[in-house]
Amino acid sequence: MKPDSIILDIDGTLWNSTPIVAEAWNKALEADPSIAFRFTPQGLTKLFGHPMSEIADLSFPFLPEKERYALMDTCCELEHDYLYASTQNLLYPGVADTIRKLSKTCPLFIVSNCQSGYIELFLEKTGLGGCITDFECPGGTGMGKGPNIRLVMERNHLKSPVYVGDIEGDRAASKEAGIPFCHAAYGFGAVTDPDYVIRQFSDLLTLFTYSA
Repeated sequence: MKPDSIILDIDGTLWNSTPIVAEAWNKALEADPSIAFRFTPQGLTKLFGHPMSEIADLSFPFLPEKERYALMDTCCELEHDYLYASTQNLLYPGVADTIRKLSKTCPLFIVSNCQSGYIELFLEKTGLGGCITDFECPGGTGMGKGPNIRLVMERNHLKSPVYVGDIEGDRAASKEAGIPFCHAAYGFGAVTDPDYVIRQFSDLLTLFTYSA
């Protein structure tokens, strides 16, 4: 099987930014002494993949809706600052090399349930911007992952893409978009009945018969 394109998730699929994000979000919480709740990297692996509004609802149910979303915005602003300042290599093994190889023979795209600017930050930090044809997120469209996958497909005239992600929500979004799903089994979550499975990111080179 050889799809005409590959659409990628970020968190839990391409990199693991949870330690830095937890640090940044906790810094935002420290501004309000009445908030005792704190994030952990492990806890974030269960939240990443949800839209940011849902993460706010799950994390700050004790705050009025307007306040929890404003706090989430502050968390995301600090997250960007912390990620930009970080010198750590957050990519999973083989991701950068595999993306560079794949991009020579297969158009690559990113669709993530993230805030505006996060994908751009990822591409800048990793130097992979030249390998990605197009990308989308709810922060840009206000839509969920399934509709955003369809949007990227339509505006790039994709006929038979595959979506690569790591959690059940990614599989559901792929199904909603009507395309096959490949589970990155090294990532953040378990998945029911994926169409394909990779144990490491470089498996994409052989799974879909692309030359390394």
